[in-house]
Amino acid sequence: MKRILIISVIVIVVAAAAGYFLAHRGSGAVVYKELKLRRGPIAVEFRETGSVSPRNRLEIKPPIGGRIEDVLVVEGQKVKKGEVMAWMSSTDRAAMLDAAHSKGADEVKRWEDIYKPTPIIAPLDGFIIDRSKEPGQAISPSDIVVVMADKLIVQANVDETDLRHIRLGQKVEFFLDAYPDMKLEGAVEHIAYESQVINNVTVYTVKIRPDRVPENFRAGMTATIEVKADSKDDALLLPFDAVTDKNGVKTVLVKSDTEKPEVRTIETGVSNGKVVEVVSGLSNDDIVLIARGGKRDRKASQTRMMGGIPGMGGGRH
Repeated sequence: MKRILIISVIVIVVAAAAGYFLAHRGSGAVVYKELKLRRGPIAVEFRETGSVSPRNRLEIKPPIGGRIEDVLVVEGQKVKKGEVMAWMSSTDRAAMLDAAHSKGADEVKRWEDIYKPTPIIAPLDGFIIDRSKEPGQAISPSDIVVVMADKLIVQANVDETDLRHIRLGQKVEFFLDAYPDMKLEGAVEHIAYESQVINNVTVYTVKIRPDRVPENFRAGMTATIEVKADSKDDALLLPFDAVTDKNGVKTVLVKSDTEKPEVRTIETGVSNGKVVEVVSGLSNDDIVLIARGGKRDRKASQTRMMGGIPGMGGGRH
């Protein structure tokens, strides 16, 4: 009898709970959560992956074929325009010097005085990023002796949807993957006019000039660039989920003196995907409602998902 009584109580409780759930689900009852607007800062930021690269990369090749006699520079060394970086012999001079060696040092010196070596000159101020040849190696006019650059910059491919947030002279922050604790600053010095398609995404190359170039900067290093697209120091803020966007018209539910909430049209500004700036349509004293439960909530959620405010990476709306 005791077991039968316990089973009967369980059946009654389950039936009552199921009935309550079905009744409320079918009724479409709506529960509203109240939200107070607040003032504060808001910023839209996004990150791009780039790399350290020379602004101008020059491959220095010999004017004639022959043999490298001496290389006067090393990687990382700064050079001035017009400075001799290497000496070479033409093919004829190299052959004459080799023949003179069989006749002794005096003969070699005589031919060295008669037939001067050819210098390889730095075409601009910069530094050496690669030394490709060593003394004694044979070379042709197509061979690279050294590679030099005028300055190292950070280069990134920016998605076309984010390009509207980039402007010349804009300050950005970045850090190197090799040195994640060292945050650096720079400015946008060039935005490409021609796009590229990478992995089916249209991108534009953006070049960033560092404010200072640390000694551990190396070409090819991976960099992460942080761009502040838009910001406000004192904005009237509302949670992102409170706004419904239908055909470009943005509305919120506002608590009124009656049981029925007021549908208020508003104008929004900066949004970071979590909160949104209210430009007009609401005041500090308004209490915004978010519907929870019922058909209204499901319909509003679908509207926000299908045509709502864009999320992170969007700018003004």
